[in-house]
Amino acid sequence: MNKQIKTGPIMAALLVAGFVGLFSETALNIALGDLSQVFNIDATTVQWLATGYFLTLGILVPVTGILMQKFTTRQMFMTAISLSIIGTILAAVAPVFSVLLIGRIIQAAGLAITLPLTQNVIFTIFPPNKRGAAMGVMGLVMLAGPTLGPTLAGLIIDTLTWNWIFWVTIPFLLLSLFLGVVYLRNVNELRKVSIDVFSVILSTIGFGGIVYGFSVAGDLGWTSPTVLGSIIIGIMALFLFSIRQTKMESPMLNLTAFKYPLFVLGIFMSFITFFNMLSMLVILPMYMQLALLATAFATGLMLLPGSLLNCILAPIIGRLFDKYGAKAIITPGTILVAIGYALYSQFGADTALWMIVVTHIVMMLGIGMVLASVQTNTLNSLPKQYYPDGIALTQTVQQVAGAIGISVMISILSAKQSSYLATVANDLTKATAAGSSLVFKIGLLLAVINVVLSLFIKKPH
Repeated sequence: MNKQIKTGPIMAALLVAGFVGLFSETALNIALGDLSQVFNIDATTVQWLATGYFLTLGILVPVTGILMQKFTTRQMFMTAISLSIIGTILAAVAPVFSVLLIGRIIQAAGLAITLPLTQNVIFTIFPPNKRGAAMGVMGLVMLAGPTLGPTLAGLIIDTLTWNWIFWVTIPFLLLSLFLGVVYLRNVNELRKVSIDVFSVILSTIGFGGIVYGFSVAGDLGWTSPTVLGSIIIGIMALFLFSIRQTKMESPMLNLTAFKYPLFVLGIFMSFITFFNMLSMLVILPMYMQLALLATAFATGLMLLPGSLLNCILAPIIGRLFDKYGAKAIITPGTILVAIGYALYSQFGADTALWMIVVTHIVMMLGIGMVLASVQTNTLNSLPKQYYPDGIALTQTVQQVAGAIGISVMISILSAKQSSYLATVANDLTKATAAGSSLVFKIGLLLAVINVVLSLFIKKPH
């Protein structure tokens, strides 16, 4: 079977679509200030362009596990790429904010299918001894998209209008569509599964409630009834969802995967990695622009070397994973991330810019070693029939971790800023530096936990 499948063009079709989706996830963050002026709306409303994206991913990714067993690979891909193209065009031509928001949500729906589908195809068309390299390339996309987003968006906003953040991605989506139509084969095994509506509702309320609660906490405050209510209802719905899955003959999401200790270990490590990584992608540019007074474009340029090095090394790291095993790659990676956070936590309002570039390179190298390798090892620990469920679970955990990480870390930064301005000095640059330092110390603590967890990694049988 593997000889008839042209793995190169198939991977290109899926990864280009994934890159565009992940690029879109962060690219708009730099334009939020401009957009609030363009559409004459406040900061809380414009933030929905980011929150809505996360929320859609958090709600839809868990459902893809069962969809991948019910519909063919080509059906899933065509749906995903169509949603991505429609959402992108809608966002690019948006005359009013509500149309832009709807475009973003449709875009996110496309990505919610693309990410799990890509992993499922990789685990189906590649044998175990070649998955590391393939997942390494996927890791490149998962990092390059979000990290290059702000840099390229900064350049686009300085030279063109915000609409071009969307227009520039259309040719790539059309290329992905072409490659998919020509080369993509149906590789997943279809099963007779029925979609349990009650499970979908519980999953939507559960994951949606948690992501929404954490996302609006920064604006409404952690003691707000809306925030606490959303998170509590979300947790209760997830609890009921889990009980229902264990009682069903063919569950929407098979939680049997949690019986495998290496899978559970991988889930914990993934949560910490994405919590730290996605919050860092937001906090670090804030620190550089508010504490060091760098422009948006200069910030992007300083973060570029780390991102580019990561793109170059990702496939090599994947091949080393295949050759030497998970622990040999993941443990040194987690140590590099911890060193990166240790350096970040010492930064102040007068830190030399070259220090940030060097530290970011160390950090991105570490994340590159951890990200794809943890995912590959986590899924390798499951029998083949649990891949769709395992992928849906890991992808959901990543999206939820990212949403929680960003909101928790921004809240901590804001609280520290406020207390510094009130008690120490009325100096926003130093207040932001103090807040960022505290956030990076918390990141360091989590990174050290990941170092310890990585010591328990074994090769799955």
